[in-house]
Amino acid sequence: MGLALLFGLFFLGLIAGMPVAFALGLATVGGFLYEGLPLFIAFQRILSGISVFSLLAIPFFIFAGELMMQGGIAARLVRLAASAVGFMRGGLGVVNVASSMLFGGISGSAVADTSALGSILVPVMKEKGYDADYAVNVTVTSSVAGVVIPPSHNMILYAVAAGGVSVSNLFIAGILPGILMCVILGVVAWAIAVRRGYPGEPFPGFRALGISFLVAIPGLLTAVIIVGGVLSGVMTVTESGAFGAIWAILVTAFVYRELTWDKFVLAVVAAVRTTALVMILVATASAFAYLLALYRVPDLLATSVTMISDNPIVILLLLNVTLLVLGMIMDMAALILICTPIFLPVVTDLGMDPLQFGVILMMNLGLGLCTPPVGACLFVGCVVGGIRIDQAVRTILPFYAAIIVALMLVTYVPFFSMYLPSLFD
Repeated sequence: MGLALLFGLFFLGLIAGMPVAFALGLATVGGFLYEGLPLFIAFQRILSGISVFSLLAIPFFIFAGELMMQGGIAARLVRLAASAVGFMRGGLGVVNVASSMLFGGISGSAVADTSALGSILVPVMKEKGYDADYAVNVTVTSSVAGVVIPPSHNMILYAVAAGGVSVSNLFIAGILPGILMCVILGVVAWAIAVRRGYPGEPFPGFRALGISFLVAIPGLLTAVIIVGGVLSGVMTVTESGAFGAIWAILVTAFVYRELTWDKFVLAVVAAVRTTALVMILVATASAFAYLLALYRVPDLLATSVTMISDNPIVILLLLNVTLLVLGMIMDMAALILICTPIFLPVVTDLGMDPLQFGVILMMNLGLGLCTPPVGACLFVGCVVGGIRIDQAVRTILPFYAAIIVALMLVTYVPFFSMYLPSLFD
């Protein structure tokens, strides 16, 4: 009864239009009152949820991403990708995917990727004769690279929720799966472009390619500083995030000279707003997870899954389907914090490494950002492209399929997520 009340209040809050964090808080308070537990314990769990040192890295990552979006780094990465692969038939679609891989590996945010690159590439693609739905679909789905390829603040949330998972190893684990996903998306984008007869762009020459690369180096170094600082052990995740933000300010203000005071203020406001939303989610989800543990939800789920099948292949498929469905209807950060303590014990019993499950979780929930009814990236992409959501969804299925193929490979072939971390052990 208590578990039914907990989830009933949560979904009632969502149906009523509450933000996810408030719905979690409502359900948590209701659960504590029903069980007769002192409310001060709930507040202790809320405070302990955000009293984690590694969470300090999140505002720095978010701020660095906003600075890069406002300061011209995205435009230079697009120019680099266009010089490298724009000559292919329908090359702007492949350029879009390559740009997302580069920018996602710097900003760590799928929504920022969609907004920044979409505002640059979608108008250009439409001007060159590409259909709006194609331009939007490529932009939206390739933005998932932002949550898989490091640095990713969502990976930090997973590391906190999983308890004891190394953030640096998690970052390394996401590199190959992110590249794999972008390669498959690039192939799909190219195939659709060829079938629709989209044009290619003339190759600008190796000199232009070299110049584009040199110009993009200061922006690319942001990712090197953040990820390299963590992997080398020179800096903690929080310190690398702080240095990354400082470097982003220096590059955008003094090298590219596009970061004006007004743009700086916009970046600060956006970063503060996003950080506040994430931290409120972390706080309320921590108290919610306390009640899930009290009701032994992980044990109940493990028992239920093994009753359906004891075949690891089937169990992992069921977990993937469950995560995909949940990702379609709920916020990614909240799902990471709620689902990790529920599903992680199930997959570890199957012998899966927490690092591999972390990457699987990122890819599943990242796809949820691109699907209706609550996909944030899909909404942003449609606004940028000037089309309705139903117009985009009609032709987006091949791109969904590309991400799902990559997801299945990462799920059933540990090599993709575990090879690089094994080199650093």
